[in-house]
Amino acid sequence: MNIPYFRPSIGTEEKERVRAVLDSGWLTSGTAVAEFETKFAEFIGVPHAVALNSCTAGLHLSLDAVGVRAGDAVLVPTMTFGATAAVVRHLGGRPILVDCDPETLTMDPSALQSAIENWRSDSAIKAVIPMHYGGQMADMNRVSNIAAKHSLSVIEDAAHALPASFKDSDGAWKSVGTTSPLASFSFYANKCITTGEGGMVTSLDSDLADRVRTMSLHGLSKSAWTRFENKGSWYYDIVEPGYKYNLTDLAAAIGIAQLGKANEFCARRTEIARGYTQQLAGCAEWIETPRVRSDRKSSWHIYGIRLNLDQLTIDRAEFIQKLRGRGITCSVHWMPLHLHPYYRTQYRYQESDFPVASREWMRMLSLPIFPSMTDSEVDYICTSVLEVAEDHRVRKIFPVRQEGIPMHQNGAHGD
Repeated sequence: MNIPYFRPSIGTEEKERVRAVLDSGWLTSGTAVAEFETKFAEFIGVPHAVALNSCTAGLHLSLDAVGVRAGDAVLVPTMTFGATAAVVRHLGGRPILVDCDPETLTMDPSALQSAIENWRSDSAIKAVIPMHYGGQMADMNRVSNIAAKHSLSVIEDAAHALPASFKDSDGAWKSVGTTSPLASFSFYANKCITTGEGGMVTSLDSDLADRVRTMSLHGLSKSAWTRFENKGSWYYDIVEPGYKYNLTDLAAAIGIAQLGKANEFCARRTEIARGYTQQLAGCAEWIETPRVRSDRKSSWHIYGIRLNLDQLTIDRAEFIQKLRGRGITCSVHWMPLHLHPYYRTQYRYQESDFPVASREWMRMLSLPIFPSMTDSEVDYICTSVLEVAEDHRVRKIFPVRQEGIPMHQNGAHGD
């Protein structure tokens, strides 16, 4: 059997919508993008959504919108993909890395509070970016409270989290992106829904949304397709030196169809995750399965196990290679930012600065999870993981008492 890490779920509706855009003669940002934005905002439950060409672009423009400028500081989890911190550098800012919670791998609120209290620099801290690891949301109640206490803007890195939710302090379930000024989503090929490449920023604030929209297309006051409808292609106003971050109608067409299946995709991912957890319970001594806290609902973008390496005779790289030999492609999410050469060199970070992330990443392994996975594929992966673990587990040697010989004379010691 050959099982990739991810296999996209593209059906007839996506193809028909793309064909309709091709036939329309308008391929870049136009009516399909506008429709996608409207439907996405309704799906999340927010007043504003701006379609972009990536989640990275969304984080960049969100930081710009809340006023992060050169010399400012932004709190970022060390357990995240490089884009979360890179966008801070793009604006000339300083990313302050924060350790992760050992269970969820999301930003640890206690570490967040300590990072703020221990910050000794002239750089003003302007924002915090909690990243929803694997589809499970960060502790938004505590993160939001800390941010409010220190007057920080909250920008959710929701690349993994569609759909996901958490229970607020009043006991009500809240969707991702509905309690923060800004949230940025990803539609990369292996995300919960895809447009191939693409992203979306949602906002509760019209001014912030307008700023993101303006900066997403060269700083134009109106989108390109509106120019054609109203005043002709020759007329436009540049109000800021913006970027080229807009989404195309071709991508939006796929996104509209995918959005209609988002809950279905999530339900299947949840079934797969449940199957993994149930079947891998038999090797709990060697492998830890992910846990979702009772006050959160995950989108299950990632199903990440953690190897108890002290109970195995092989390391993670060898474990992955053993699974690859069985036709199973796995991944790792991720090496923490403080271990990458740039952040080690630029900010002199060391492993000991973030002990949880440094410890946990060494034993993390992401198994395939995608909606079109069959039950037989899930079974095969679980069987393979169990067999590799069993074949390479540490064998405990127990002393054998020989008849009539005291234990201490038989080579066994009680101390």
